[in-house]
Amino acid sequence: MSKKRRKHSKKGYKRNSIRPLLIQVFEKHKGNILTHKEICQIIDARDPNSRQNVFDELNMLVKHGSIERINHFTFKSLGDSQYLEGRIDITQRGAGFVSIDGHERDIYIAPPNTNRALQNDHVKIKIIKEGASRDEGVVIEVIKRDKVLFVGELRISRKEAVLIPDNNRMGVEIIIPLSKVNGAKHGQKVLTKITAWPKGSNTPYGEVSAILGVSGSNDAEMLSILYNHGIEPEFPQEVIEEAEYVKIELEDSEIKKRRDFRDVLTFTIDPVDAKDFDDALSIQRLKNGNLEIGVHIADVSHYVKPNTPMDKEALKRSNSVYLVDRVIPMLPEQLSNIACSLRPNEEKYCFSAVFEMDESGKIYQEWFGKGVIYSDKRFTYEEAQELILGGEGDYSSELKLFDKIAKVMRKRRLKNGALSIESEEMRFRLGEDGFPQEVLIKTSKDAHKLVEEFMLLANRHVAMFLGKTSENEQKSTCIYRVHDTPDPAKLDIFSVFINKFGYRVDLTQPDSISKNINRLLTDIRLKNEYSMIQSMAIRSMAKATYEIENIGHYGLAFPYYTHFTSPIRRYADLIIHRMLEDKLSKTRFKFDKGLDQVCKHISNNEKKASEAERESTKYFHTLFVQEYIGEEFDGVVSGIADHGMYVRMDENHCEGMVPMNAIPGDRFHFDQDSFRIIGSRTKKEYNFGDRVRVRIYEVSPRKRQVDLELIEE
Repeated sequence: MSKKRRKHSKKGYKRNSIRPLLIQVFEKHKGNILTHKEICQIIDARDPNSRQNVFDELNMLVKHGSIERINHFTFKSLGDSQYLEGRIDITQRGAGFVSIDGHERDIYIAPPNTNRALQNDHVKIKIIKEGASRDEGVVIEVIKRDKVLFVGELRISRKEAVLIPDNNRMGVEIIIPLSKVNGAKHGQKVLTKITAWPKGSNTPYGEVSAILGVSGSNDAEMLSILYNHGIEPEFPQEVIEEAEYVKIELEDSEIKKRRDFRDVLTFTIDPVDAKDFDDALSIQRLKNGNLEIGVHIADVSHYVKPNTPMDKEALKRSNSVYLVDRVIPMLPEQLSNIACSLRPNEEKYCFSAVFEMDESGKIYQEWFGKGVIYSDKRFTYEEAQELILGGEGDYSSELKLFDKIAKVMRKRRLKNGALSIESEEMRFRLGEDGFPQEVLIKTSKDAHKLVEEFMLLANRHVAMFLGKTSENEQKSTCIYRVHDTPDPAKLDIFSVFINKFGYRVDLTQPDSISKNINRLLTDIRLKNEYSMIQSMAIRSMAKATYEIENIGHYGLAFPYYTHFTSPIRRYADLIIHRMLEDKLSKTRFKFDKGLDQVCKHISNNEKKASEAERESTKYFHTLFVQEYIGEEFDGVVSGIADHGMYVRMDENHCEGMVPMNAIPGDRFHFDQDSFRIIGSRTKKEYNFGDRVRVRIYEVSPRKRQVDLELIEE
């Protein structure tokens, strides 16, 4: 380690570590008058530079109105202070944004004021400056670390080792004594635990907990992604042992308690590589001419009981995580792929939502309850799509009937104001060595939409059954999947964005926003910019979350909505199954206390899973384009920021960045108001959607980054 780093680990305070300490001093000595000398003694600021930095920071606190100056060298707190608590999001540049329950806007934390808080930590803050657009605060205390385990590359020197974290938001390295490297070697990817962080040090200390492998290998990088997002790749031993005792065979005594659907035509439709089958559809014609359509969901609640090791671990994980080359399941494979999975030609327990309807999708009766099914056929999406488009094969007529009803329901949903979003999923074809051979874009076709509509139907009606009550009926507990109305500020950005392509849409009237966006997307469906505009439309919307208070689902235009259809991979659905069973049996749900915290926990873990999945995709993208360094590609400007512009290449669908200072021909800058890049001298502009040609000049899988250079016209 360098001499410079050792010096910073002693009591010599830099300005970027003083302000939070000073605020703590004034809070502890509330009402007392303190001199500059006394303050330096309290925080042990010994050397002249540190004492000067303390004085400079005291002046800044006076300027911000956080403390009062009595005379030149004497200060006093302003009395009672309001503390706020929330979760901090650290940017790559070291600043933080703390989200507070009940506050519409995040609180900005400047890099010097994060007080050693790390990404997603639960922190206590104090407002030091009120602003028109955003208040500024300082972290007083880290109440709870989101995690203490970090992944990175180990660098060993003669006297000590250092972990260089993979996560750019970590912000600091971790010093590891040589006695704590535990067999790890220089350059290896390791998992490190923070064991101490002295108050006088800007750097934490730790020890190696596990060796993940050779830095740069796919396995080590995927484990790095998981650990960096707080996702545990392995199950605890007690959970594995509990799963091993799960009975696979159905019991006659249990079957007698359930509705028997084994003689009703039932099948599943899933991706070609799926192993866990959450849902199945059944169909039969009734004597009155109507159809009885069943949405049958794996009965995970039969196997996973509350407060058991499997249940506690499932809650901790909250959801399965789907990386490019592996799945980290919420439940052990014994359940997710075998016992619970609705596999073809096997009898399985299920929780069902059954609807009597006609071919226009009008519902006459509904039934919810536990059942047993026999899946007659397992379709891949591709097989089902071929039959829907006119192919002949097993159950082709039933599939076409499902498709017909689904299209009617979808049309009705869009007419009611639902957003028309065509999902696009990036996939990779991997070779035997695990490296990507091809980039594929999977789009949503009729078969996907068929399954989606019937899952939406079940989720919506379960939510109404649990949430809507008559006058004489006691309100039952429910976890809702809610989606708030769009933020006007984000809609303004979206308007600027589509204006770059020559489109204008009225987004000022809340009741017509979704319909106007749908009309735009329909009009441009065959144009090159469709995918980019749709992605921006999605980013302009609020994020869906789990809540106990129902505000409806804006994107789907449903006043009631929940998640019922995927309990193998989502804990929220498992809770809903338990709630539904309790209401059907007229017993009170046992999870009333703390349910709000459970909603926050699973919503937060859903976000972590999404971030991990995106990072996994970025990593494999960098692997794919590594062999094309130096080659040129056509692309489109997909993002603009103050540090440069992002370009998505047509051929490989990969996004890279052209740094601002590397744009040739002029000195360019980012115009915040018009969201464009402008040349200072030539006034040349770069806007969203501009067609450009770029060359790949550097690729870093470790940073998940592709650097591009612009080829001048």
